[in-house]
Amino acid sequence: MHPVELFELLVAMLLAIIALHYAAHRLGLPPAVALLTGGTLLAFVPGLPVISLDPELVLVIFLPPLLMDGAWFIALGHLRRHLIGIMSLAIGAVIFTTLVVAAVAHALMPSLPWAACAALGAIVSPPDAIAARAVLQRVHLPRRLSVLLEGESLFNDASGLVLFRFAIAAVATGSFSAIAGLESFILLAVGGLVVGGAIGAIWVLLVRRLGDDYLMIASSMLVPWSAYLLGEAFHVSGVIATVAAGLICGWYQHIVWSASVRMRGTAFWAVMIFLMEATVFMLIGSSLRGVVDRVGGFAVVLDNMAVPVLLILLALTAARFVWVFGSDAIIMLLRAMGLRRYSPVGPRGATVLGWAGMRGVVTLAVALSVPEGFPGRDFLLVAAFGVILGTVLIQGTTLGLLIRWAGLSDPIHDRPRLSMSDAEAAIAKVQAVRVEQLAYDEAGELIHPQLLERYQRRAVLSKNYAGQEDQFADRLHAHFDLVLEAIAAGRAELLRLHRAGDIDEHVLQELERDLDLEELTAWSMKS
Repeated sequence: MHPVELFELLVAMLLAIIALHYAAHRLGLPPAVALLTGGTLLAFVPGLPVISLDPELVLVIFLPPLLMDGAWFIALGHLRRHLIGIMSLAIGAVIFTTLVVAAVAHALMPSLPWAACAALGAIVSPPDAIAARAVLQRVHLPRRLSVLLEGESLFNDASGLVLFRFAIAAVATGSFSAIAGLESFILLAVGGLVVGGAIGAIWVLLVRRLGDDYLMIASSMLVPWSAYLLGEAFHVSGVIATVAAGLICGWYQHIVWSASVRMRGTAFWAVMIFLMEATVFMLIGSSLRGVVDRVGGFAVVLDNMAVPVLLILLALTAARFVWVFGSDAIIMLLRAMGLRRYSPVGPRGATVLGWAGMRGVVTLAVALSVPEGFPGRDFLLVAAFGVILGTVLIQGTTLGLLIRWAGLSDPIHDRPRLSMSDAEAAIAKVQAVRVEQLAYDEAGELIHPQLLERYQRRAVLSKNYAGQEDQFADRLHAHFDLVLEAIAAGRAELLRLHRAGDIDEHVLQELERDLDLEELTAWSMKS
């Protein structure tokens, strides 16, 4: 394909992403479903080239920044609190699902070697971080379930990739050692933590020295790829290295980034992650044509592979439910025995956890990386694609309904100790005290009376508002509606002055930024 034609294809894909996102919004569908469906349909449009994905390139381009984004914003305190539950899903559930899928695949296709069946299990067992993010952004979950799913999606790719590599090696060598596999996994994980920790620490120490907003934001772009590539170069887990670096950078960005850098950086990352997630699902759908052509067409898929793929999809879904409900039953048993440190999520919470197992780009990329001549390679490709389609289209469209049916809410012990209004009152009190300390000169004369009055009044209002949000809600909304009207009027006048030539671009941009900040504050307070 000519480079100009490739660029035209990328522009067309961007237009398709915008159109499909808009359609999903209008129809009330998860964007991932619309993008995957749209990409699949576009794959068979006559005249369009067949999309052929390089699996290693796909993982290197898309996985590190998306893992970094998830680690950057995850609640670290809740991550530590629920670490055992996260590791149970990220390691235990992946291994259990791999074994179940391998057993089912071997029962359906006895001619397929056990190692190849295990490779299939490793390919489809880990739920995908990108697919989970794309669906969870549109639903509301209790904090514990949300942290469990987000944490699982950050770490389970490492488990799946390690199991896959061992399965490939077992086919090549004809032997497998569980002890050696466990030792290798621990080495990969610890090495990934060390590499990621080093990259994160270097970024924290050096980012302030850059002295420029755009350089600081650009440096944050390099962190995920640096951690991932360096981890892989040292033959440790690039996934865990990226997550570790993201956790450190996300924790310290509140200290090393100024307000302007944070606003610009957050906006930049939000757009980049949006485009990356959307592109991933478009590429997955667009690659279907190449997979189908490789195995001999739809007729071969329907006649020889459809039923086994459907049974494998059912098996991995059932395996996840068995693991989740089994883990919850063990916790309830331990509590009955007097060990009350951990609490179960309950039947409804376990149902949501069991159903939230969408697969995505990692599953497809790993399947595409299966070596040529590997036993059952064509079936592994079709099964991987079938699992992606099934989980995203079925679970992705029904997860929101299931969550609403479950009616879940945060338990008392898992809620923050202070509400937002309580925290605002605490901040306002400290600010008022500090302003009062500095509002007088050395002779004791008040030199900032209006500023002192403003902060003292704000502290009193915040204290009176805390705990009585419902009582003041209508008046508060009316207040900020008026503020927004005033901002809109000011913006219109600012543009009139600029269009009339009374002010230049610099004045326009500075005053417009002030109005934007004021508007963002008003919308935040109103919501």
